[in-house]
Amino acid sequence: MSQIERLRALLAELTPGNRFYTRRFEADGVEARAITSLEEFSRRVSFTHKQDLVVDQAAHAPYGTNHTYPLERYTRFCQTSGTTARPLVILDTPESWQWMLGNWAAIYQGGGLEPGDRIYFAFSFGPFLGFWTAFDAAAKCGYLGIPGGGLGSAARVRAMIQHQANVLCCTPTYALRLAQAAKEEDIDLRQAAVKKIIVAGETGGSVPEVRRRITEAWHGAQVLDHYGMTEVGPTAYQTPERADLLHIIEDSYFAEIIRPETGEAVTPGEVGELVLTTLGRAACPLLRYRTGDLVRRAEQEPGFALAGGIIGRADDMVVVRGVNLYPAAFDSAVRLVPEIDEYRVEISRRNTLTEVEVQIESPDDGAAKKLERALTSTFSLRIPVTRVAEHTLPRFEMKARRWVWRE
Repeated sequence: MSQIERLRALLAELTPGNRFYTRRFEADGVEARAITSLEEFSRRVSFTHKQDLVVDQAAHAPYGTNHTYPLERYTRFCQTSGTTARPLVILDTPESWQWMLGNWAAIYQGGGLEPGDRIYFAFSFGPFLGFWTAFDAAAKCGYLGIPGGGLGSAARVRAMIQHQANVLCCTPTYALRLAQAAKEEDIDLRQAAVKKIIVAGETGGSVPEVRRRITEAWHGAQVLDHYGMTEVGPTAYQTPERADLLHIIEDSYFAEIIRPETGEAVTPGEVGELVLTTLGRAACPLLRYRTGDLVRRAEQEPGFALAGGIIGRADDMVVVRGVNLYPAAFDSAVRLVPEIDEYRVEISRRNTLTEVEVQIESPDDGAAKKLERALTSTFSLRIPVTRVAEHTLPRFEMKARRWVWRE
C-alpha cells in the first residue's frame, strides 16, 4: 500500500470511535474520510502538540480520549519520561503493539543483525516504550534477548561477557558509562563479544565524536543510531554503510519538516522540526505530531532520510551572546577531550543575558583548559569550565540530563 492508502485507511478507522480526533476534525472543519492526498492532509489537518495530549489526559483522567476502541481491547501500558511535560500514559492494543514490533524488525534488519545474535538490553524495566518493544521484537526476529534490569553497571558488563552478547542496546551516554565501569572494576572489555551497539534516547548516536569514543571504548564495536518516541513508536534506523543518515520507516510514518515558528514546510536542506503521522498505530494514533526534534532532510537520497540524525530539540537550544548552542554540538566538542569522564552545563540568566558554565570530572588537571579551548574553537565563545571532584556529577542510565537551569 502507498502512504496515502495507509493514511486513508487510518482516517476511516478513527471516526467516530476516537473522541480526541473526532473533536479536532470538527474544529478543523475537515471530513477526514474525504481526504484524498497527502498535500490536502498537511494543508487541512492541524498539528497535534504534546500539550494537547497532556491537557486531554488531565481533563479525562487517567488515559484521555485518544483511543479508537473500547478500553477493554487495550493490553499494553507505557509512559513517557516526563522530561518536557507531565508524563503521558499510552495504551496499545495487541494489533498496534505488533505494528511497533514490525518497526523494530526494520531497525534490526537495517543494522545488519542476523538470527542467533544475542542482544543485551542495558535498561531497567521501567514504563517507557523503548525497552519493551525492542525486547519483544528481538524474540520475534530470532535473536536472544538478555535483560539487564536490576543490575549495576559492572554487573551488566560481566553478564555481557558471561553470555557472549554480541549486540548491546542502550543510550550513547550509558555505553560510555559501561566502559568506564569496566575500567573501574578492572574488567577487560576485550573479553566481550559486542560487535554492534544500538543506541537511542539522545542525539549523541549520530554525533561523530561520540560515536568514535564509543567505538574506541568497546574495541571497534560499530555504533548504530535509531530514533523513536513513546508517543509515536520506533521511527527511524541507521545502516552500517551510512552512519550519517537516519532512514524514516516510510511504510509506517508520514514525515514532514516544518519551521517551528510558522508551521510552514522548510525549503530543501533547511533545518526544521520533525512532524510525524503514525500510519499503523490506529489504537492510539497521532496525526501531524510535532516532535520538537530538529532535523534536516538529506538531499539527493532515496526515501526520507535525515542527514546527521537528530540535530537537537527546538526547546533545548540556548542562545548565548547571539550564538545558538545545541546540546548535540556541545557534546561533540566535549568528546574532543577524552580525559573528561562526565560533565554538566549550567545555564543562568543575569539581567537580560544568558550565561553558560561547565563543570567536568576528569583525572587530568589540564582538562578544563583543554575543553575551554575546544568550546572556543567550536562556538567562538569563551565558556568557563570548572573541574569538580570525582563522583560529584550524576551518571545516567536513561536519557542524560546534563543541561541545568540555575536561578
